[in-house]
Amino acid sequence: MPAADTVLTGARVRTLDPDRPVARAVAVREGEITAVGDESDVRDWRGPATEVLDLHGATLTPGLTDAHSHPVWGIEMATGTDLSAVRDPDQLRAALRAADRGPGGWIQGYGLDHNAFAGRPVDRCLVEDALDGAPAFLRLYDGHSALASGAALAAAGITGPRAFDQRSEIVCDADGRPTGHLVEHAAMDLVGALVPKPSSAERRARLLELLGAMAATGLTGAHVMDLGDGDVPALLAAVEYGGDLPLRLNLAPWCMPGTGDEELAELIALQRTGGRHWRIGGVKFFMDGTVEGGTAWLEHADCHGQGTDAFWPDPQAYARAVRVLDAAGVRTATHAIGDAAVRHVLDTVAALGPGARMRHRIEHIETVPDDQLGRFAELGVIASMQPPHTAYTRADHTDEWSRRLGEERAAHAWRCRDLRDAGAVLALGSDWPIAHYDARRILTTARSPLGAASAGPALTGLMALEGLTSHAALAAGEERVGGRIAPGHRADLTAFTVDPVTAGVDELAGAPIRLTLSGGRITHREETV
Repeated sequence: MPAADTVLTGARVRTLDPDRPVARAVAVREGEITAVGDESDVRDWRGPATEVLDLHGATLTPGLTDAHSHPVWGIEMATGTDLSAVRDPDQLRAALRAADRGPGGWIQGYGLDHNAFAGRPVDRCLVEDALDGAPAFLRLYDGHSALASGAALAAAGITGPRAFDQRSEIVCDADGRPTGHLVEHAAMDLVGALVPKPSSAERRARLLELLGAMAATGLTGAHVMDLGDGDVPALLAAVEYGGDLPLRLNLAPWCMPGTGDEELAELIALQRTGGRHWRIGGVKFFMDGTVEGGTAWLEHADCHGQGTDAFWPDPQAYARAVRVLDAAGVRTATHAIGDAAVRHVLDTVAALGPGARMRHRIEHIETVPDDQLGRFAELGVIASMQPPHTAYTRADHTDEWSRRLGEERAAHAWRCRDLRDAGAVLALGSDWPIAHYDARRILTTARSPLGAASAGPALTGLMALEGLTSHAALAAGEERVGGRIAPGHRADLTAFTVDPVTAGVDELAGAPIRLTLSGGRITHREETV
């Protein structure tokens, strides 16, 4: 018998393997789990070079996977001044006066909460006096809108509204003056393309630092819902040329309105691309935008009369693109926040027939009516949700998200437990940098939802853990190699100092992670291990 590289002992092992749900020790060789059981079951796997780690009573689980994240694109998005603590226009102006200016005098900011405008229109007139004429590009927290200063608009040649192939808007006032509010990607990119970008070396360094910090919260992998500007494979290859990625990454490039047969063929061909610890697997669509930005696709308009249009001007063109990808065996993930968007994606998958089961997923699902809950399990559509997003809402429904939707739809906020009870596969994530990447925060907000979702039922501790492990593996089509602690599965493992299933949410939120292994590689460990 060949010797194991690593043997883990002294643990309570929650395997999530129905054949052996609990164990005490695990052996790992060449990135794969070779033995699971009591310490006597792994004794023969020890050799002279085997590293034996006593976990001192820690709870060992399958490695945590963030099922929706943007670690590479997020480096660009989270550049500049952190505006997440801003609560009103006065605080925003103060933060901008103190902000550092980058190359070309640009001021960048990120994480700005829609609620900071207290219901007022997002308008550059609120900040121009704090900028002293500097070009500024301020990303709102949702990643789907930004505020640009007058100088930034001038640099981009923006003087009025424009038409786009996708749902996007340069917001203008009654006189046709651009307010600086840029809604959705095509409009944002007009200014965003001019903003100074980190160098390649800086991106590599920041990515490794970020992924290392993610590993310290127990993450062993992430489903990356973008491919940046297309240069991400080259960036990841460059990182792996000099070492290893701390997390296993599964990336899904975007398919946007206007995509034709040639571009779809390119997306299909991309599915063969990968490295040691990353691969392209799936395609990301947008069926709508955000509630706060007025671009969620709703079955009836929000309180501002917005939200009745899809991100794809022709929703049937979206359905056709999904059919082409499904026929090629490509998995899809569709951003659908509003009830009309969710319904259209479910209808699209229903039209594909039973062969599409478990190949498609819906991201976010912030509000969904009762009559759609059971269709997820019926059609085999995976629900991918981000419990930390609930922090941007308020329990009394005075926040921008709740006000726009109205009481009835706001009462259907983030129905994670309802979807699980209806039999759906539910993968959980953070959507970093929209919310913090800390996996413990995902677990705790799933068990104790915040804001508008706080009145609804919560996930159990086991359901929350499954959302980051076995259900995340199902969402990526990796259930035969991931999401469980069983012989033959990948050695993606997370050791908690508390039991994440039974510990109180406050205890879990601050509990250190004792050890993280991704593909058998130790990517984080406490000094005591």
